[in-house]
Amino acid sequence: MRYLTSRKQAEGLGSAKTGTHHHWQMQVKGMALVFLIPLFIFTFGPMLGRPYAEVAAYYARPFPAIVAGLTFIVGLIHFKEGAQIMIEDYTDGNVRKILILLSTFISYAAAAAGVYALIRLAL
Repeated sequence: MRYLTSRKQAEGLGSAKTGTHHHWQMQVKGMALVFLIPLFIFTFGPMLGRPYAEVAAYYARPFPAIVAGLTFIVGLIHFKEGAQIMIEDYTDGNVRKILILLSTFISYAAAAAGVYALIRLAL
C-alpha cells in the first residue's frame, strides 16, 4: 500500500500547464480591443450610407483601412479563443471537438472575408 498525499496524487494531472499564457493573451487582446473598437466606430461611422465611390476612396487611405483590418483580425481571434473556452467548459467528447473546429473555422473564415473585402475596397 502506497501512502500518497493528495498533492502527490494530483501532481502532473489535470492541467494543460498553459492557462497563464492563454489568460495573458486574452487580456492583451481585450485591451487592444478597448482601443480598436472606438477607433473603428469613429472611422466606420461617418461612412455609413455614403456612396460606394466615397467609401472606396476613404478606405484607400491607410489609417481607416489598418484600423478596420486590425479590428477584424484581433476581434475574431479573441472571439475564437473565448468561444473555445466556453465550449471546453460546457461540452464533452466528440461534440467538444466538432464545436471547437466549427468555431475556429467560422472565426478564421470571417476574418479572412473581412480582410479580403477591405483589400478589395481599398484597391
